[in-house]
This record gives sequence, structure tokens and C-alpha cells, in this order.
Amino acid sequence: MTPRARKNRVLVTGGAGYIGSHACKALSAAGHSPVVFDNLTTGHADSVLWGPLVEGDIRDRETLARSLRDHRIDTIMHFAASAYVGESVTNPSLYYDNNVGGMISLLDAAGMAGVRQIVFSSSCATYGIPELLPISEHTPQSPINPYGRTKLMCEHILRDYSAAYGLRHVSLRYFNAAGADPSGQIGERHEPETHLLPLAMRSAAGGLVLNVFGNDYPTPDGTCIRDYIHVSDLARAHLMALNYLEEGGESTALNLGSGKGHSILDVTDAIQRVTGQSVPLRFSPRRPGDPPVLTADPQMAARVLGFRTEMSDMDSIIRDAAPWFGLTPRNALVA
Repeated sequence: MTPRARKNRVLVTGGAGYIGSHACKALSAAGHSPVVFDNLTTGHADSVLWGPLVEGDIRDRETLARSLRDHRIDTIMHFAASAYVGESVTNPSLYYDNNVGGMISLLDAAGMAGVRQIVFSSSCATYGIPELLPISEHTPQSPINPYGRTKLMCEHILRDYSAAYGLRHVSLRYFNAAGADPSGQIGERHEPETHLLPLAMRSAAGGLVLNVFGNDYPTPDGTCIRDYIHVSDLARAHLMALNYLEEGGESTALNLGSGKGHSILDVTDAIQRVTGQSVPLRFSPRRPGDPPVLTADPQMAARVLGFRTEMSDMDSIIRDAAPWFGLTPRNALVA
């Protein structure tokens, strides 16, 4: 295990959201002091359970700088972003303003307050459609939508600020975050919901039909294959990235995934296996731009951070998420 960092005061932008709130819980459990900065447009105030909430917009650098100084922040974890791929295509202005403009505002505020460490929530969307699998950090980054392009631009901005101003950072390129806090305190709730696992869980709980885009891909069952990582594993990786920076680690970018692929039908089969509830399905034509398979090469995160997933097998992901969606895992029935 990576040695524990000194106790940090951490500004968590977007800390009222899905992954940010789980990161706050992990930070608090490790003895750090998270301070959430969120405008609550997509986040939830009742998910802020492990520290104070500062309600504000990351594009407001004066409020950011004041918050960084008032709370004597040591490190930033930056989750705040617009994150719907489809919306980024129809409303790119929002994405460039919020994601890229917000990053510039945040880094300028950090400079004003003397904060020199940041852990950034990036995305595997920066890779686009890769020619080779699994995807490593050396895979060319060629995003195919505005969301992915904004995340890649933010990585470039971080590198330039690091070179010019001495900022050190870790960019974490997530694959598919999934699951919920095992204690049931927090979980995944987006409106609109676009992620497969919560949509499938809702279908199992309420009898709604899950729309599957494409069943004619060159995969074993014809449906897309993706790499899923438990949100609590993601939160732990952020904590390890903080430790890495505290120990003087150089700026870097790392993939976060399990390294294992699951098709859509694998996921729905697992929901039925774990909960006993079936997922009604309807098949529709493929969506443009959906690659057949996306899986991570997780080896660099293991080498640099010592990070390996512990909870990201599909049954564990579903078991932890099920109660959040009103489903009861079969093992809970036995207990």
C-alpha cells in the first residue's frame, strides 16, 4: 500500500455529484478534510455528508480563490463538469464554457491562493475509437465528441500550467463508473439518466423496457462491451493520487478501469443473477460513434499508484447498487 499522506484540506469541486461524493467519503475516512464546491445544478446537497458545502460556480474565480484561502486548502480534486456526450454534440457552447472555461478559472484561482496540487477527473472519452485494445496511456487521443475534446483540452491546460507555474497534477481517465457506496449512504442519480447500469436497474425494479442500441456488433453476443469500475474503487484511486502528489510524484495521466469487459447482456444477466429480477429489453439500431469494445489497460495505475481494483467484479457492483434502486440482492434475502 502507498504510505498515508499528511492530513490534507481538499477542495472537491463537484463534490455533491456521484463520484465526487464518494471521493469525499474516502477522504474523510482517511483523515482528510473535504470541502465541497458545487453549484448544485446536477449535484445533490444531501450527498454532502463529510464536510462543508460552498455553493458556487467554478467559472467564478474570485469566489473560488476566496474559498481556497478561507478553508486553507492544500489540494484540489476537480470533478465539476458537464458530462453528457449527446448534450455536448447539441450544445457544445455549454461544454467549452463550463469544462474548459471552468478549468482555466479553477487553475487561476488556485494560483491566486497558492494551491499547487490537483487531481483531475478526466475520461476515456479522450481516446475516441481506438485501433488497438486494451487502451493504454500511450493510445493516441482522438476524441469524437465535444465532451471528449473538452476533457482532452483540460489535460493540455494542466500540462501547460504545470510547466509554467509549478502546478503538479494527476489526470485520471475513467472508464465506466458504476455501483454505489456499500453502506447505502450515497449512490448514482442523474437526471436525465444515460448510464447503462442504473437504467437497467430501474428496468428490473419497475418493469420498464431497457432500450439496447445495437445487437449486431462483432462481439460474442452482438452487444457493446465496456469496462466497468466500482465507484468506491474510483474514490480510493483519487485518495492514492493525492498520496502520490504529497510524496512528490511528478505530474501524470492514468487510466482507471478494471481491465475486464462486460457486454450489455452480461450486465443484464448479472442483474437477474444477483437480484432475481429480469430486465425487459428492446433492441434498436446502433448509435453512430459507439465502438464495439472499450477496455482499459490498468497496468500503469498499478505501477505508479499501486492501485488495483478490489470491488469491480460485476456481481459486486450490482450487489452494492441494487438497494439504491429498490432491489434486494439474493444474498441479503438469505441473510
